Amino acid sequence: MEKAEEFLSSIPMTIIGGIFLGISLVCMLTGIELPINPAWVPIIISGIPILYGALTALFCEKTISSELLVSTAIVASVAIGEIFAAGEIAFIMAIGKILEDITVNRAKKGISQLIKLSPQQGHKIIKENEKTTEKIVPIEEIYKDDILRVLPGEIIPVDGKIIFGNSSVDQSIMTGESLPIDKTIGDEVFCGTVNCDGSIDIIATKIGEDSSLQKLIRMVKEAEENKAPMQRIVDKWAGWLVPAALIIAVAAYFITSDIIRAVTVLVVFCPCALALATPTSIMAAVGQAAKNGVLIKSGEALEKMGKVNCIAFDKTGTLTFGKLKISDIITTSSVTENELLKLACSSEKRSEHPLGKAIVEHGKKQNVEFLEMEDFKMIPGKGIAAKIENNEIYCGNSRFLQEQGIILDENIESILENLRKQGKVSILVGKNRECIGIIALSDTIRPTAKEIVVKLKNMGSRVVLLTGDHKQTADYFAEEVGIENVYSELLPAEKVTYIKKLEEDGNKVCMIGDGVNDAPALKTADVGVSMASMGTDIAVEASDIALMGDNIEKIPYLKKLSTATIKTIKFNITASMVINLAAIILSVMGLLNPITGALVHNVGSVLVVLNAALLYDRKFA
Repeated sequence: MEKAEEFLSSIPMTIIGGIFLGISLVCMLTGIELPINPAWVPIIISGIPILYGALTALFCEKTISSELLVSTAIVASVAIGEIFAAGEIAFIMAIGKILEDITVNRAKKGISQLIKLSPQQGHKIIKENEKTTEKIVPIEEIYKDDILRVLPGEIIPVDGKIIFGNSSVDQSIMTGESLPIDKTIGDEVFCGTVNCDGSIDIIATKIGEDSSLQKLIRMVKEAEENKAPMQRIVDKWAGWLVPAALIIAVAAYFITSDIIRAVTVLVVFCPCALALATPTSIMAAVGQAAKNGVLIKSGEALEKMGKVNCIAFDKTGTLTFGKLKISDIITTSSVTENELLKLACSSEKRSEHPLGKAIVEHGKKQNVEFLEMEDFKMIPGKGIAAKIENNEIYCGNSRFLQEQGIILDENIESILENLRKQGKVSILVGKNRECIGIIALSDTIRPTAKEIVVKLKNMGSRVVLLTGDHKQTADYFAEEVGIENVYSELLPAEKVTYIKKLEEDGNKVCMIGDGVNDAPALKTADVGVSMASMGTDIAVEASDIALMGDNIEKIPYLKKLSTATIKTIKFNITASMVINLAAIILSVMGLLNPITGALVHNVGSVLVVLNAALLYDRKFA
């Protein structure tokens, strides 16, 4: 039965129904009488799917749907001999459904590109008997840690890391970035993105369902399945719309003794425009967001975002790039900056600590000469010790150097305090029994962070910083970007506590984060937004909205889109109710008949659909 319903609802069958309805109209206008009214064809073609939907909802789902009212109107029109009116109702309802499908499909265009980009094969590098060969294999035969070659113009088949070559990669389908991104050895690349010019070899890190593209597709499916609160309200309305329509129709009949008026009331009472108001707006907005690098996982999240008045940021990886880089190299003895960096890099090259790795990475970029090192020791929470050219070298915090008998004078303490006020982390370098210098590292603030905070404030949003960083570091970064409300040194559970407190104070809170420690707060907030390209899988799964790139410039855009969607939904619901009310009054007065009533009613449905569709192409500066 479902296949039959799908077949009858198709565009070709609806066109056939429309042709026969046109023949019926010509016959009616010219006075030609045929043995069977051609309008029966659209009644059967378009009416059966409507009736099937109404009965399925009534008996299987135990709910009264809007299709029940439509079916009642069609049956009532047939009962009084208004065959053309019944055919017109069924046909125009089918047209409205097709328009809805077209709008939804158009809205999904930005998302469907992701699905179409799912790669089917890749160039696998195979080593056998010291011989290397290149073989094209299906995507199912690519496994983690396989070496793949991606040629210019090809779609990257899996998430991976470049181990040979340089290129530029078009990541627009994932991040919304308009320009290709330069990639070199060590950089990550993502499944579904396009290699523009150079040939690169990558090692597969995430394959199949774990790849970035497949995660996006799963989120899209969730977005399609979830209903928005306003939509659920409209669904509930059908429960009283049907009885109300029947009562008004019966009252109109007893008062006027005109069955035509009663049937017309049933025709115009159908809440099709009301039912289309929310889903078409939501899907158009979801599609608009997808093509701009923002994935909204549910209509509910979109609606809630439109009501948000408090934005809570994590610091690392959101307002900042989340990568420590050397900001200062300060010598406190006779050594030069280059000599200081050389000793630090040579000592830290075996270190697994993020600070040590950052120093070594900086040294490699500066082409620093790495000296031979021996007797390497790592002391957790303090630093490292090594021997270079018969000199004892120490890299670590002030306590560690003092434990080695190195005295830190007032000048060094003053430098350290000044660096702390700037939100920087300091590594002291000691040689034998002397502190020879300080290397400071800092997370870099995103260039647009301050501008984004200003935009959000101008939009009436309160901006808050929730971070696990030390108070001095948090205060420094907050001051740089213009955030007055700062809560620092927070554990994950404490972030949740602050989110709840903000909500208890009457705020609708949006939390923006990227780390594992942000996941509970993302889940607790009214709306959770994650940085999908660099955020952890846990953070992305916990969030309601994912930014397909580490681009927080999308936050003001997202707020504007959500607000516009709410306004569109409210306008559509109001407009549909006004049109229905006016049509009911005109029907009771006898100014509309079943035929003209169906036309007026469905004009409202078409207007609602078209107004929602405008969201997809609207520009949000």
